Amino acid sequence: MKIEHVIHHHPLSFIRYGNSMRDCEGCGRDLTGPTYGCDRCEYFIHKSCLHAHKAEVQCFFHPCPLTISTQSYADCLVCFKQITSNFVYKCKLSCKFRAHVECALKPVAEYSDEEYTIQHFTHLHPLKLVDSNQKDEEICSICEELCSSSSSTYGCMECKFFLHKSCMKSIPRQLINHRIHPCTLIFITFPFWDECDCCGERTASRMRFSCGASDHNLHVKCALFPTMDSEDTKEIQHFSHPHTLALVQNDEEYGSEPRCIACAQICLAPAPTFRCSRSCNHFFLHKSCYVKLPYKSINYKHHFHPGHSLTITSLPYNDHIRTCYACCRGIDSTLLAYSCRESECKFNLHLDCYKPLPSITFSGHQHPLTLLEKTADVTCHLCGVKCRNFVLRCLPCDINIHLQCLPSAPKTIKHKSHLHPLILTKSPFEFELNSYEEEDEFYCDACEQKRNQRELVYYCAECKFIVEVKGVFSEVLSLLSEDNSFEKRILKDDVTQKVEFYPKIQKWHVENLLVEYIKLGEKMKQLRGELDGVTNKMKRTKGILRDLVGGSSEFLIQLVKNNSQFRDLFNSAKNQGLMINWNANNNCQEFRSSNC
Repeated sequence: MKIEHVIHHHPLSFIRYGNSMRDCEGCGRDLTGPTYGCDRCEYFIHKSCLHAHKAEVQCFFHPCPLTISTQSYADCLVCFKQITSNFVYKCKLSCKFRAHVECALKPVAEYSDEEYTIQHFTHLHPLKLVDSNQKDEEICSICEELCSSSSSTYGCMECKFFLHKSCMKSIPRQLINHRIHPCTLIFITFPFWDECDCCGERTASRMRFSCGASDHNLHVKCALFPTMDSEDTKEIQHFSHPHTLALVQNDEEYGSEPRCIACAQICLAPAPTFRCSRSCNHFFLHKSCYVKLPYKSINYKHHFHPGHSLTITSLPYNDHIRTCYACCRGIDSTLLAYSCRESECKFNLHLDCYKPLPSITFSGHQHPLTLLEKTADVTCHLCGVKCRNFVLRCLPCDINIHLQCLPSAPKTIKHKSHLHPLILTKSPFEFELNSYEEEDEFYCDACEQKRNQRELVYYCAECKFIVEVKGVFSEVLSLLSEDNSFEKRILKDDVTQKVEFYPKIQKWHVENLLVEYIKLGEKMKQLRGELDGVTNKMKRTKGILRDLVGGSSEFLIQLVKNNSQFRDLFNSAKNQGLMINWNANNNCQEFRSSNC
């Protein structure tokens, strides 16, 4: 006879007389008498042990059903003590909840003085109403705010665990369809510190909302704080700022042209905007930008910087001026950006450069060219004109090319903004090409925005209609074909042919690298000369110092010991590599520097 039981994943066969050479998985004693077992796994358990515990129970401290198990070497998540018995109750679903049998079956206590003593699922012990004189600036474990004398507070004095009455009543056992995580998040207590996957900080209260399937954990505060999902939300919490953010109620709160820390655009009514609820006057965040932002700040990977993780922050590392690695534009220290957490890297990306437009293969070049919508004033390496919009960049080689300068760029396109075909050309107007005045302005006829008159444009000669590439970007990109002309021309390993047809961009790159190598070599010679001078000066200084102390350790020790200034100087010198070797008579034998 075989039975199915939750304690084991295979059917268990009934064995009338057990094997005394084996031990029971439940009680650990010899297998005598009626037994159930699985020969494949060598799993055996007394019939009496198997039926001594309910297969499935419901626990007051956990919303999911629990099933009996004999496999656990961990701590109980109710009392936080180690589980030493062979039997344990575990969550039937994907949660990592487990508990002693006695903790899982702990009955819910009913108290006659319910206004003063409550059993709550957040804590093993009963919580009692705390006298206002006993609060002594205790912190609520849910909202992490002070338990003030004006608010009712319940607590366990033995464990120093306190909850506002309002927080205790409002905290749910589980969160369904949460904005931050699509799976159901279950409330769980945990004996160890852990990082919140929203704000990146350690869970101080040891309580969290968790998804066991994806190992996703949130602070209770991060999980419960009001989000944008509610139309009447007046306050929110976001990882990008330590204080709560309050909805701007009137125009006076905006101040002087505040800019959103995500998009850098001016915050003006009627666009809903949140600002720091305290004294951070520069911190404003559009509601629309909040929805687009990631929900956490840490551990982002990017193919531009595969070696380290990136974090989203508005604070510059090591106080250096940040520049975006992709577009070369500066990053205002008040704006959010992706930054490498390693201080020596100084790698940063704008929020909008984190997900760049597609990459394009260019003939004869080893790296793909990444398409960027905006850049600093870099120069196109094919036409020599400055690039501002829709630039192809090779980030490792620092090469920039106008999209329209690619040999494979479409020479003729059709666009909804104009009836006739548009032809790729330089500006047909001589006065534009000859204009060098900054106040002269030239516009795109499609988007009616300023354009660079020296860039190639798409033009209709019949109507004198000019469109910059930005205005017809989608059409150009869809018609852009892979440029493999270099490979087609070179049919065999012929050096002469390679030189003749070597792409212009590659020739430019070789030339620039040669110039850079020469400059680096000259700088290396200069640094070597400076290093030799410093080394010789240290040798002379060491010799003078040795003569002054005369090799007397007693004099040197007294000199250092009785004068704090000398002692600090001596310690600093040792940190710079100065060392003292002592002989058996404790005399100062010589000074040595690792730099000499």
